[in-house]
Amino acid sequence: MFRCNNCLNTSTRPRISFDKRGVCNACQWAEEKKNINWSKRQNLLKNFFKNNKKKNYDCIIPVSGGKDGSYVSYKVKKKFNVNPLCITVRPPLELQLGGENLNSFINSGFEHLHVTPNKSVMRDLNFLGFKYMGFPYYGWLVSIFTSILNIAASMNINLIIYAEDGEVEYGGSTETKNQPFFNTSYQKKIYFESGYNKLIKKIKAKENEKYFFLFPEDKILKKIKTTHWSYFENWDPYRNYLIAKKYCGLKENQETNSGTFTNFAQNDQALYALHTYMMYLKFGFGRATQDAGIEIRRGAMTRSQGLNLVKLYDNNYPKKFISTYLDYYQIKKKDFDRILDKWVNKKLFKKIKNIWQPIFEIK
Repeated sequence: MFRCNNCLNTSTRPRISFDKRGVCNACQWAEEKKNINWSKRQNLLKNFFKNNKKKNYDCIIPVSGGKDGSYVSYKVKKKFNVNPLCITVRPPLELQLGGENLNSFINSGFEHLHVTPNKSVMRDLNFLGFKYMGFPYYGWLVSIFTSILNIAASMNINLIIYAEDGEVEYGGSTETKNQPFFNTSYQKKIYFESGYNKLIKKIKAKENEKYFFLFPEDKILKKIKTTHWSYFENWDPYRNYLIAKKYCGLKENQETNSGTFTNFAQNDQALYALHTYMMYLKFGFGRATQDAGIEIRRGAMTRSQGLNLVKLYDNNYPKKFISTYLDYYQIKKKDFDRILDKWVNKKLFKKIKNIWQPIFEIK
């Protein structure tokens, strides 16, 4: 394993690539963005709204009450003078701060729907994702796409705007960096890690109970465009935070979030802490590496400063949530540990006194 010579992305990150300088494709993209004609890209969206004006809602924007969805909603409504319908898919193990931030966002002037997919199906699909994919909130991720598509179809709304394309912005597949829209094949391959069809078949529930976890028919999907706001504007998570705080009432956590040095992102649900810890065990990088990379690429932190923070925060076992996870998944601690152990990269970690410790040097 090696790290990017500019930020701290690791060579073990899925779908990442490096150039001859040893610079990752997230940093390369940060350089490329300086020469993009953003006005031209935004005109594409402006014309789309002009040619697809709706009597009810012009687009759907998925939101959690966090910084990114709040920023995109604010920017779309103010810049294009259109009427977005903001939709939240209720997360598993919702955190109090997340709920408060969502209420503040709604009260700042946005029309909003709250969707609660079948909780038993959600839990089962989350557990299957945890067990078979190493992805502890897989069901929620699926429903953020499938439920939104179903609502768009039922309300005749033909544009969905998600926040950023994480693959392009943070290191991964770059196949969509110059494509304004993406399709369900991309969702299934990249976001669902090609496991959707296999796991959804394992769910023992009625079809109507699985409704918000299933894709609409292809003939319906063809009528709906799906995009990322990051295609139309230079993506800056810290700017998003400042705007969401000022105009949408966003509040930070009182302490740093699990596994990182920041306190203003991913405050909506508890399973994210498990997700980033598993990411660390699988690939050797955690949430602090991701956050430091963002700060380095925007020029707010040196690589040396980032390294120090990674050493402090990346290997952070989410101890305070463990009993919550056991209750939610309805399993015993030994079974939980057995699943965790299954996903550990044994080339990067060794178990010492029953705790997985890195055997690689952070440099």
